[in-house]
Formats: sequence, C-alpha cells, structure tokens
Amino acid sequence: MDMNAPHSAPAPQANALRLRDAATPIVIVGHVDHGKSTLIGRLLHDTGSLQDGKLAQIVESSRKRGLAVEWSFLLDSLQIERDQGVTVDSTRIPFRMDGREFVIVDAPGHRQFLRNMITGAADAEAAVLVVDALEGAQEQTRRHAMLLRLIGISHVIVLMNKVDLLGYDQEKVAAAEASVRALLGQLEIPVDAVVPASAREGDNIAERSPNMPWYRGPTLTEALADVPAPSSRSNLAFRMPVQDVYRFDDVRFVAGRVERGQIKVGDTVVIGAHRTMARVAEIGAWHAPVQAAAIAGQSTALRLEPDVIPDRGDLLHTPDAPPLRAARIRTRLFWLRQEPLRVGESFTLRLATAEHQVTVASIDAVVDMDDLTERPAQEVPPEGIAEITLAASEAILFDPFSPGSSDGRGVLVDRLQRIVGGAPLIGPAELAPGERSIHPTASRIEASDRARARGHEAGVFWMTGLPGSGKSTIARAAETILFSRGIDAVVLDGDTLRAGLCADLGFSAEARAENMRRAAHVSKILSDSGQVVIAALVSPSAAERAEVGRIVGEGFAEIHVATDLATCEARDPKGLYAQARVGKIRDFTGIDAPYDAPTAPALSISTADVSVEVAAAQLADFIEQKVRVRDAG
Repeated sequence: MDMNAPHSAPAPQANALRLRDAATPIVIVGHVDHGKSTLIGRLLHDTGSLQDGKLAQIVESSRKRGLAVEWSFLLDSLQIERDQGVTVDSTRIPFRMDGREFVIVDAPGHRQFLRNMITGAADAEAAVLVVDALEGAQEQTRRHAMLLRLIGISHVIVLMNKVDLLGYDQEKVAAAEASVRALLGQLEIPVDAVVPASAREGDNIAERSPNMPWYRGPTLTEALADVPAPSSRSNLAFRMPVQDVYRFDDVRFVAGRVERGQIKVGDTVVIGAHRTMARVAEIGAWHAPVQAAAIAGQSTALRLEPDVIPDRGDLLHTPDAPPLRAARIRTRLFWLRQEPLRVGESFTLRLATAEHQVTVASIDAVVDMDDLTERPAQEVPPEGIAEITLAASEAILFDPFSPGSSDGRGVLVDRLQRIVGGAPLIGPAELAPGERSIHPTASRIEASDRARARGHEAGVFWMTGLPGSGKSTIARAAETILFSRGIDAVVLDGDTLRAGLCADLGFSAEARAENMRRAAHVSKILSDSGQVVIAALVSPSAAERAEVGRIVGEGFAEIHVATDLATCEARDPKGLYAQARVGKIRDFTGIDAPYDAPTAPALSISTADVSVEVAAAQLADFIEQKVRVRDAG
C-alpha cells in the first residue's frame, strides 16, 4: 500500500541504515580541561576531513580572541561553550579515514553535564580517554573510566595529551602513563593502546611525531583503524517497539522502528503485552515502492492479520527468540539527581517507546568514587553509581544492555518528567532463598507540594522522658493548640500504641525496642504524608532513639521532657513507681532500669515548676516555628 496521505507515519531510512551499519561510533571522553575538543578539531584537520572554508573560520575566530589556532572552536560551536571554555552537549561528527566511516562523539567532561556523557557513550563501539599528561588522572577521569566500564565499552584507547608541556620527556610521559594504566587496571578495563600526543601541535595524531623518536606504538589514527567494525544488528533476533497505530480508512498499520533483526511479509510476530500472535500481511511504505522486508535501523509500518491492536510501547518479536520477561530487574544506575536515592522511591522507567512504573526494591552495591570499590549502602549518593533492583507490578519485556546498541537502555524519569538516572538493564533479579517479594513504594507527591497545600511542612517530634513526666498530657494539649493554628498534628503515645498496634508486646528490653521500632516507622509513614507527628514514649535508650532518628530521617527532632525523678514519683498517676519500689514491677525506668537523658535535645521542657498549659504552649510554639511555611499567607 502506498501511504501517500499526509499522516505522520515514520519514513524508511535506508540510506541512514547503510551509514549506521558501516560507521564505527567512537566516543571521546575525559576531564573538562584535558583537550577533547582540541583533539577532535586537530584530528579532522590532519585527516583532511574539514569542510571547505572551516579552517579559515577557525583561524579567524581564534584571531579575534587573540589566540593561536584554537582547534576546539570547531566543536564548541555554541557561544556559551566558547565563553565558559567547556563542552556542554554531545556532538556527533561523521568522520572518514582510509575509506572507512566513523562517527566521533564528543562527550562533555564537566561533572554537571554527566547525563550527556552517558547518552554519548552508550552506543559507542570504542572510546578515546583523553588525559592531560601533566595533571594525570583526575576525579572526572576516574568517573568517566567507571562509566566506560559499566557501559561496557569493548575497546579503550588512552591519549596522553599535552606531552609537549613535559618537553616530550620519555621518563615523565612513562610515569604519567603508569598512573593511568594502574587506574584502568584497578577497574579491569583492557587498554588497546596508550598514545603519547599533543593535540595542539599534532604530535602522534595522524602522523608520527619527530619529537618522540622513542615511541614505537601506533598513532591515534592507526589505533582507531584497529578498532573492529560493529557487527550488523540485522542478524539479531527481531525487535520492534510500537511507536503508534495509524488507521487509513479501514486498514490499521503498526508503526515503529526495527531495532534489531529483520521482518518480511508472511512472518509471524508476537505482541509483547498481549502475548498474541499475528502474521505480517503487508509492510507499508511512505512515498516509496512497496517493500517486502524491513531491517534493523529502518522505520516502518506493518499491517497485521488478524487485525490486533497493540499499544504504544508493546514490543513485537518473533516467537522463536523472545526477549527476557521479568518483574524484578537488576539495573546499573547512573544517578543524576542532587539528592540521594533511597529504597522505596518510585519512577517511570522509559525503555524504547514503553513506560513502566517501577520502584527501587533494593540498593545492592554503590561505587565508592574515591577508591572505585563497590560496597553495600542504604542509599545512592548524589550523582552516584550503583547497582540496584527495580520492581514493577507487571512483567517487563527487555533484552539485557549491550554496548553499541539500544538493548536495555532504560532511563528513570520522575513525576515532573525529568530524567534522573541512566538505567541500563542487566537481567532478571532472582529472589534469594527464603526471601519474599516485598516492594515498598513511595508517594509520587512531592513533600514541597504537600507543604504548600497544608501551609506547613511535616516533622516528627519525639518526646522522651521518665514515666510520669507529663509527655502524653503535654502532647495532647499541644495538639489542640496546633490544630487551632491550622497545623495538622497527630499524637502517638505509648499507651495508645500498646492498646492496638503493639498489643502483642511485653516489657522486656527486646519488646520495648520493637515497640519503638514500630512507632518510628508509623511516624515516618505519617510524616511522609505531610503530617506533624508528636510521639510521646519513655524511650530510655539513647542508642534506640538514635535509631529512631535514622528511620525517620529528615524532619526528626528530639524533645526532652526533663522532669526530675522525685517529681515524677510524687505524681505517680498510674501507681507504677509504688509497685516498682516493692518489687511488683521489675526493670522499671528510673528505679531499677537506666534512663539515658538526651545530651543535646532540640527542645527541653521541665514540668516541675510550670503548668501543662505553659509547657504545651512552649512545645506548640517550637513545632510551629519548625514547620510553618513562611509564605503560606
């Protein structure tokens, strides 16, 4: 069928396909000041790959700024980049050498542009890691090397740049090379070649340098020529994510891009989510002759029989070579947010055209960027690298991540549609023996949105003190005051918890610790929902209160009701002190069990010489000061 109507079905891209199959993607990475853009400009010049007039343009731009020929101006075409002297986005440049096609990717080196570096490196067949021979490996160098390892780049060439600043001294260059080899060896990254060079002067870029007669290795162009050409993805198992379904009169076409393999009229395909089968009755064309087949890299439209209707994001595949199917998936994570990532947070996983709601089920290992080792952790730090497990409510179809391909290349997106993490999918995450599939989920409502709606922020105000000190009485009175001021507060006191949630617990040290643990988690849940929580428990152990603070996290404040033992015992509203004195109650706090008074509470209240009303007002004023949104009106 000739689809000549003005619809938005994707067009076949045969020419682009041939270029993609022939070209070898090479990503250039390195520290922001180590000379990546200069290297690429010089490389294109020395191999005769510059467009007509481009050299004159570079010379003129350099002259206006009072500089010698600045090769980086070829790449840093944005004014912001010239002004700041950094590369801010990935630049892709077709490049020909000895009749062979390459695609050079200049990936940003500055830390804040990390997400663009991930995008640029993900489909590369090889990488050139640029290191200033004078400065050696820097923090960004370590970070980029780790990314190359986790992405799985097969071929790495190290360019020791700016050796002219070392006077081309063999011993100094060898010392710099040794430090970089040690770093890459620690990461188990094989190195194809280490090339001492000066991009600015052209040493060992396309021609062997007369300044380094002691060097016998390849030039950069010779090392690039040794990188194997990428294998064709047309020979892999067929995959086509559904982009959309278009209807022309009474005929429906399923549109998408063939990411792997090939498909022809008469083949049987499986529709991922439906698990139903259909036959390819026709391959539509757009202002082109009718086709009998479509191959990897080509956008196309299929008419299926029977006339099933896939959804956007469904994955079409052949029945004999299905993708993996799992609801728990091991994932490498390149975390891009400035706040830590914690278990239970929920995101949208974008995978090709599909979107899946996922939750961080576990943080399995975090990379320590100081020594590049992996270690267990409770959270992923800002801009951290980790291996995590994602859990979904339904099975996800995917192929494991493979360098140089689109397989398994997921990203995590928050509720504001911001990409917060690169998430290459490694494979299914199996449950350990005896482990249950428990996936805590986090609210998709931001705490700041709740605060604006309520007029106040959340918080947990943990009141500790001896039995009879007045904790619950003050808490309830403060609750009333806060309510009258428009602050949504809830009180959790020990007796209320033991009457319900903790009715199964006794009063041993272990049972009391469990009572506090439960109270802490309930407080955390209520606080996460935007409420102010006033918890009134004896909680005699400083270590256990510290654990409560860790569970609650941000917004925790310790309040000490500092009523002395004599006053508490004189009150004895429940008669517990009297029973403890005669031995009817054992391990009673203040009598025969210790109480660890807080050393630096957020607020200390003594009820020995003030009324309940005064003490409650002190607590209410303190809480309001902490949680009130100042611009709430």
